[in-house]
Amino acid sequence: MKKPLGAVVTALVLAGAGAAPAVAAPVKDTAAPALQAVNFAGTVSLSNCSGSVIRFPNSADTDPALVMTNGHCLETGFPSPGEVITGQSSSRSFGLLNSSGSRIGTLRANQVVYSTMTDTDVTIYRLTTTYSAIRSSYGISPLTVQDTHPTAGTAITVVSGYWKRTYACNIDGFVYRLKEGDWTWKDSVRYTSACQTIGGTSGSPVIDNATGKVVAVNNTGNEDGERCTDNNPCEVDASGNVTVRQGINYAEETYQIPACFTTGNKLNLSASGCTLPKP
Repeated sequence: MKKPLGAVVTALVLAGAGAAPAVAAPVKDTAAPALQAVNFAGTVSLSNCSGSVIRFPNSADTDPALVMTNGHCLETGFPSPGEVITGQSSSRSFGLLNSSGSRIGTLRANQVVYSTMTDTDVTIYRLTTTYSAIRSSYGISPLTVQDTHPTAGTAITVVSGYWKRTYACNIDGFVYRLKEGDWTWKDSVRYTSACQTIGGTSGSPVIDNATGKVVAVNNTGNEDGERCTDNNPCEVDASGNVTVRQGINYAEETYQIPACFTTGNKLNLSASGCTLPKP
């Protein structure tokens, strides 16, 4: 997979080559509005991926803070197809970034609250600190996860804490099924061609420019034009027709996640409206 495997392999290769691609100017979509409201504040860098400190519409300032990245960024390896991980101990650390992309602190997890690569591609960590403590120490607020389905045509920015780089484009549309190797994701976001994300951008929040809310989590792209293989996801429609779009990148929607978290940012996969895959 481009983003799942490339998050580790490509990032290391680029670093060894002097990380030249990391500073290459991304192609901008001229239809996108100005991006003054979208910056790096609240994003994090992982050892091999990107992520963000997130809250849900009903989260409280005193709740344990959460970090979101991809399922394939999990430190213990890719979850198998059909596997859902909850409540796994973790001591993973994250570099917290400010608005300009400077690392201003280190956050640490104590638990993998939820992780899967089935239907979606997401890992959510619980931190050892609260939102209010992060704001008090660093002046950084979390990003809010939108709890409604994103809209085609929306101007978005993919914000990579790993590379400290942004990608601006639009939501081109939605994919009934996105298949890559052994994994299948449902109702994925397809970007317009301007978002040429690279390895290490895995787990980046996809932010709606107009609202500043997270609408998806960046995860993959078709590198070589191959059909449904690792690094080359294919689109499958409801009738089973397969479309390959070389050079196009994708994300997984996050609007369904807030319904699965209750008071105190506690995961409840039995909550009304929760549709995330269950163990």
